[in-house]
Amino acid sequence: MLQRKFVGAHVSAAGGVENAPLNAHKLGASAFALFTKNQRQWNAKPLTEKNIQLFKERCEEFGFAPEQILPHDSYLINLGHPETEALEKSRNAFIDEIERCMQLGLDRLNFHPGSHLRTISEEECAEKVAESINLALDRTEGVIAVIENTAGQGSNMGWNFEQLAIMIDGVNDKSRVGVCIDTCHTFAAGYDLRTYEACEKTFAEFERLVGFQYLKGMHLNDSKGALGSRKDRHHSLGEGEIGWECFRYIMQDPRFNNVPMVLETIDETIWADEIQALYRLARK
Repeated sequence: MLQRKFVGAHVSAAGGVENAPLNAHKLGASAFALFTKNQRQWNAKPLTEKNIQLFKERCEEFGFAPEQILPHDSYLINLGHPETEALEKSRNAFIDEIERCMQLGLDRLNFHPGSHLRTISEEECAEKVAESINLALDRTEGVIAVIENTAGQGSNMGWNFEQLAIMIDGVNDKSRVGVCIDTCHTFAAGYDLRTYEACEKTFAEFERLVGFQYLKGMHLNDSKGALGSRKDRHHSLGEGEIGWECFRYIMQDPRFNNVPMVLETIDETIWADEIQALYRLARK
């Protein structure tokens, strides 16, 4: 595959999933993220044949292959939930999300790993997450479960690379598990990204504990919160505590090629400008 950077944003799918590739194209993007259903509701209407066909046609028209698209699941899902009934509900919803990806011809699903809610240990929670992934993968095919690192707010899991490694280790089919690195979350969790040297150290640690072979997506966000603040507060690129050097590093390092890198920055009116700024960094 041609080595290249795929850059875009998490775009709206209002009015139907088929509008997401259209919205991404308008931004001049070569990647995009979307919700395939309302992210704040458990249940959603099934995708229609028209939704599916139009989505696929527009992806082809605008040049978006599956490896350039990073769908995100519902925020309600907690694959490490300590209570049996709630865990079962989350697992069923997660399987439904993967099935929607399968219908759309997508090859990965980004999700937050879950929370222990301060009632079980982190180790037990990580085991539940891995078990949840295994159950979902056994009942589906072709879609990679992509664990997003978190800022570590509250009882959220996956904020350090060790936890991500433990979850991956518990997944039976390693070809269908991956990681999405959010730069804001990484920084808020205590990994410095403000300089070239800091990025070298942080991503060497990622390679040592997790491995770049598992990198299946990126969220490119600056951070309103300070280093190690454990606060999930996104900012526009270059406007927060991280600064531009991190994004220059990512855009010029080939280890970040061929994965969808999407903005979730706070001002969507400048997404097109931010995307062009990232492309310029890649060319320098």
